[in-house]
Amino acid sequence: MNSDNSAVKKLSPSKKLTDEQQKLVNKIKAFAKKNLNSKKHAVFTIYGDAGTGKSVVLSQLFYDLQQMTKLEGVFKNTKNYFLVNHPEILKVYKQIAGNEPNVLKKNFNRPTSFINQMNKKRLNADVTIVDEAHLLLSRPDHYNNFYQENQLEEIIKKSKVTIIVFDKRQVIRTKMFWNEERLKKLLKPYHNDEYHLTKQFRMTASNDLVKWINAFTDGNLTKIPDSANANYDFRIFDDAEKMREAIFDKNESMGLSRIVSTSGYPSTLDGGKHYVIEGNFKMPWDQYNFTQTPWAEIPETINEVGSIFTCQGFDLNYVGVILGPPIFLDKHNHKIKVNLSKYTDVESLKKRPDMKNDENFEAIKKQLILNSINVLMKRGVHGLYIFAHDVELRKQLLKYFKDIK
Repeated sequence: MNSDNSAVKKLSPSKKLTDEQQKLVNKIKAFAKKNLNSKKHAVFTIYGDAGTGKSVVLSQLFYDLQQMTKLEGVFKNTKNYFLVNHPEILKVYKQIAGNEPNVLKKNFNRPTSFINQMNKKRLNADVTIVDEAHLLLSRPDHYNNFYQENQLEEIIKKSKVTIIVFDKRQVIRTKMFWNEERLKKLLKPYHNDEYHLTKQFRMTASNDLVKWINAFTDGNLTKIPDSANANYDFRIFDDAEKMREAIFDKNESMGLSRIVSTSGYPSTLDGGKHYVIEGNFKMPWDQYNFTQTPWAEIPETINEVGSIFTCQGFDLNYVGVILGPPIFLDKHNHKIKVNLSKYTDVESLKKRPDMKNDENFEAIKKQLILNSINVLMKRGVHGLYIFAHDVELRKQLLKYFKDIK
């Protein structure tokens, strides 16, 4: 695989930042310096859609902080930690840690492990950085050994300064349910500052196409913009197998190209594997990854269907997205809808005791599924291919696609 494709290369502190990103790093360092010895906890929030460079900023920021722990000044001998709830992304940061001075593997951890270790040892951190804060648990989860009410709240209490990144469109599970209103309410008692990143760095797609994706996952099917194929390879397929062949070809020539899918396919085992089947298309879901290499960077995974759990946070060169049976087009109002009865990943949508309004909870679950589509559609740096299971949705997408040719 071309080394330029690797997640380690893209998140490495050796990667040159833009002027805006560097100014943001400096702004956060000044915020941390100002609040490190304050009596009140402090939180800096970076907002931004998928692909706006949030993780690159955090990687450089943490590298800079760790160098300053060895120099005279306010950060000397500080105990700083980098937390991420996504196991595949954690692997990447730990790989980076092995190559950078003063950045150790033990500095990187899952939030639950950090919280439990700090409580057990009765310790506190100085600066804690949290990547993908929208994946933090916002309710107890005994399966993950988290027994308090909210991971972010516990991290803040154990840190003098906390820096987080947040994207409301990447909230995908009820036990990690967040929105900006909930976040701001939690942060209100603390010293606060924030910054919004808007420039798209991952996708070479036009701003209009990114807006089209956001509209789609807000439930609105609009005409595909004429700029969809300007410096970008955007296609709609009427055959999932043909889409697989196109992705396979791109993987041969460019590397790092994969098929991914929403949930919604029967959890039936065939030879020990769960399969996604669409006409002549038949591929197994991604298998549990026991290696230290992220799923997308394992060559054999070209023969698997990726899920939100293996590709969230990662760049692909080309992505083929299957919109499964729960996603359909309502012919009466032309809206993208979700049929919850066809959604098979029930673990992601478990009911919460603190969400008693059934009608509102149904709407939240549907939005979480649409959020997962947003994440999947924004994986491709150079191209996005789409196949829809729902016949009406597929026909309308193909019609709009032909209009731009």
